[in-house]
Amino acid sequence: MSNLGLSLPEQHYLTLQNGLTVHYLDEGKGDVVLWLHGSGPGASGYSNFKGNYPYFAKQGFRNIVLDLPGFGRSDKPDDVQYNLDFFVSVLNEMIEALNLAPCTLLGNSLGGAIALGQALKHPTTVNKLILMAPGGVEERETYFEMEGIQKMVATYNQGPMGIHEMREVMSLQLHDSSQLTDEILQERVAVAVTQPSQLFSTMMVPNMTEDLHKLACPMLGFWGSNDVFNPPAGVFKFLDNVPTAKFILLNQCGHWVQVEHSELFNRTCLDFLLGR
Repeated sequence: MSNLGLSLPEQHYLTLQNGLTVHYLDEGKGDVVLWLHGSGPGASGYSNFKGNYPYFAKQGFRNIVLDLPGFGRSDKPDDVQYNLDFFVSVLNEMIEALNLAPCTLLGNSLGGAIALGQALKHPTTVNKLILMAPGGVEERETYFEMEGIQKMVATYNQGPMGIHEMREVMSLQLHDSSQLTDEILQERVAVAVTQPSQLFSTMMVPNMTEDLHKLACPMLGFWGSNDVFNPPAGVFKFLDNVPTAKFILLNQCGHWVQVEHSELFNRTCLDFLLGR
């Protein structure tokens, strides 16, 4: 766990019943917001959300920023299937172990799919959902036709990623890639070299569209119209099936709404959490 050096902050570890250890940040006090980052080489809770959760903490919320298994400072076993059931089981055990329920789940991409999976399987643990271009509402083939996913998989399969390779992949995350700092790239490169080879090939996430009508908790969502990882038309899967859903569709925005439009994202989420 120390092989990531100073690239990421290090705080708390939780060892689960299956022996897996996950890392998380715990910042602020108040109602709990549990942050679930997206997929991709070198991803972590900190690199996804460093421009967001400190603001939430200052506004009176407790922020649990998880590194999903296979990412960040959490364990990265090479003998598991990184599918939705696996991630939801880890998340639910963490919620129980830390006594976090009911909490707000905030998820980007893969993290959004995991939030949906948790809310559908364990609805009493979730009181609100905040989703940014969430996965889990298309068939796997649809995602793998997206330019960003194709580039990510091809680059990762070529072997260890350096700054140049990481920049090529990450530049597709943003509509304006000038916001992509060397700091973020270095953080992700340090993690990427530690990730297991089967991480993305075993990442099976079912299409949950037919179950969306079962969601009853308030939902706030964001999507960038220039997203080349998750089809922006997915926003209508939620608006058509979830009566409580409200989504903001942003132009000049890629897959990382919380980075490209951080002030709007932070302010809108706070209004939602406070019922304003």
